[in-house]
Amino acid sequence: MTADAPITLAEKLGLTVPASTPLLAKAGALGLSSVAALESLAVARGCGHYDNHLVIQAPLISEEQFSHEELAVALLSTRLEYSPHTIRVGAAMLGAEGNNPEKLAKLAAAEGSVAVIAYIARSALQFEPTNPFWQRLLDRLPDAPVPPDGVMPHPTRFVSMTGITRAGRGRLVVWIRPTPQLVGRLG
Repeated sequence: MTADAPITLAEKLGLTVPASTPLLAKAGALGLSSVAALESLAVARGCGHYDNHLVIQAPLISEEQFSHEELAVALLSTRLEYSPHTIRVGAAMLGAEGNNPEKLAKLAAAEGSVAVIAYIARSALQFEPTNPFWQRLLDRLPDAPVPPDGVMPHPTRFVSMTGITRAGRGRLVVWIRPTPQLVGRLG
């Protein structure tokens, strides 16, 4: 690796960078060959929280062609260049309504992203302890090392928090996930 080569998430985690992965190969074959393309698809699928108006136009790829689970795990691939922003977008897609924990666990293992996804699921349980999805996901993931301190975004970076709302003072914490009402309006 040269000094100019970007640092991958795997390298930041102290893991071996996978040579190639079937999921990123599939994404590339569909035209999702860059992080910007993956992120723009997530925005188009309702992750409006991450719409920065500088993202490239989302490719027209249906959920049947590339599922929410596949998009989430692709965004969390340890082969990608290290980016806390991309990890946060992947965390939002990970929490998409209707995601299948079994499918996510299989994809995570194949992609080398178990440690990343386990960290996000444990973080989610802090804010959504009654959402059974997160525990089901953790139960299906193989054992993985805990990421080193400071590599993964702080758990509060996966949520939206308010201080004062129309209801008055108080903290409202919501896990950031795709909002179905935004699908089709963005991109």
